[in-house]
Amino acid sequence: MDSTELIGRCDRLAALADRRLALPAASPAAAARARQLHDHLDGFVRPRAADIDAPLLVLLLGPTGAGKSSLLNTIAGAEVSKVGVLRPTTRDAVLYASERDSNRILASGRLVAVAKERLRLAASPAAADGIAVIDAPDIDSVERDNRELADVLVETSDLCVFVTTATRYADLVPWEVLRRVHERGLPLVVVLNRVPADEQDGAAVVADAKRLLAQTDNPNAQAPVDLIVIDEGDIDPRVNGLAREKARPLLERISLLAAEADERRAVATLALSGALRGLAPLTHAIADDLEHEAIDADALRRIAASTYAEELASLSRALQSGLILREEVLRRWNDFVGADQVARFISSGIGRLRAMILTAFRGTTAAPVTIVEAEMTSTLEAIALRHATDAARRTAVAWSERSHAAELVARNPALWSASEGFRPAIREGLGVWMGGIVDDVRSHAGRKRAVAQIAAVGVNAVSVAVMLGVFVHTAGLTGTELGIAAGTAVVNQKLLEAIFGERAMGELIAKARARLEALLTSLFENERERFEALVPAPGSLRDLAAALRAAVEDMAP
Repeated sequence: MDSTELIGRCDRLAALADRRLALPAASPAAAARARQLHDHLDGFVRPRAADIDAPLLVLLLGPTGAGKSSLLNTIAGAEVSKVGVLRPTTRDAVLYASERDSNRILASGRLVAVAKERLRLAASPAAADGIAVIDAPDIDSVERDNRELADVLVETSDLCVFVTTATRYADLVPWEVLRRVHERGLPLVVVLNRVPADEQDGAAVVADAKRLLAQTDNPNAQAPVDLIVIDEGDIDPRVNGLAREKARPLLERISLLAAEADERRAVATLALSGALRGLAPLTHAIADDLEHEAIDADALRRIAASTYAEELASLSRALQSGLILREEVLRRWNDFVGADQVARFISSGIGRLRAMILTAFRGTTAAPVTIVEAEMTSTLEAIALRHATDAARRTAVAWSERSHAAELVARNPALWSASEGFRPAIREGLGVWMGGIVDDVRSHAGRKRAVAQIAAVGVNAVSVAVMLGVFVHTAGLTGTELGIAAGTAVVNQKLLEAIFGERAMGELIAKARARLEALLTSLFENERERFEALVPAPGSLRDLAAALRAAVEDMAP
């Protein structure tokens, strides 16, 4: 593909990498891969694809005390990087480049991921234009920030000079970093420093180092790994670096790159080609992470949905199988409707009951509408709040048992109970619900037969009778409560039948019950969404994974 198409595809992949980076990762390893792709695209692939002739960036990388800073001083012919006995010696990155090249590298975004306070500039002569050398912090540093900075620099470089010693070359941590160098196809030179002067001992060290290098063979590399051996000793005190004669193979390589634009272009092309080939494995690994996280997110949503559905069903059963009003409140209502008197007429048939409706309430006390409504509201609010809190607690417990979700719950302690807005929301919803029942009763009052009866009883009182019809029934009750509830249920039913007729009465109660169920369902869905908002939307992770895979298809040269 031509450079324009390559840059366009890199831009699309970078946009997808940014989207991935903005999402929480399920593990530190997944987060590291996402950051790696982002840094690699922004710090190397896109700038290098846009300008193949930009200054070559050579990275000095290695474990603490390996001699990287001494080697940079030798290259510079001056002490530009601090050498000392404290470890880690190099705490910040040192960029050795001409002023022109430094400006060009920084303007390109190659080192945008490196904090300004962690990058120290050391000027090289203008004659050295075209090549910059950067001394990275020690990759096995006890300081985490140093290791992270070194990792970022690996993603931005064109050529890696891996500096190690005869006593450190087999250490685990440096080789883990070197594995990433191999994965991204970065041209590599290995400098084996302080090899014993004894010929036999030195040969054994070199042979073993070659064996380890062979085990990390890089399928993305297009050039063999150079191994440069430096004998022990021979320090140049004037620059606090290695004697130039000992480092001559590396110095000659760097001098050639500085002098020949074609050589620099060849290395840059190798680095870009290796990077493009290395994009697919890294991107597919990130897509795998996303697909695994999608499975985990689906499981978390199922837990929340199942738990809230169970508690909502339990709430519905509680409203259908128990007495939600206190005995004293029901007695007051029964006294108002003259339950004892109405009950005597029930056996005489519905026609006789209609005949006495206008006189049944005459002379009674005012209807306890406000009392019943307040009792109903507070009781419903308390029961719903208890079940919403149980749903939240159960969901939080189940999520906490999963490592990838435990941190989400830990950061949100409010998830262990119903939200602060649940109580006022259900109170407001019940007010609207009760108002809706009043409107339904008024609309039914337009029927000629019901006008007089409703006028006699009162719209609000009839509305309360409809509300009670939603809740008050005999199922599951015993003893005194059974008698009270049965009496109230029968009286309400007969009263409403007398006013509206059996069919219309059933419609009123069914409509009121359906709206209450819809209200509770909506409130519980809102509560459940507090959990679901913590995980990506269904399908979004899989869609991003598919887009990432498609973006790197056929990208390698």
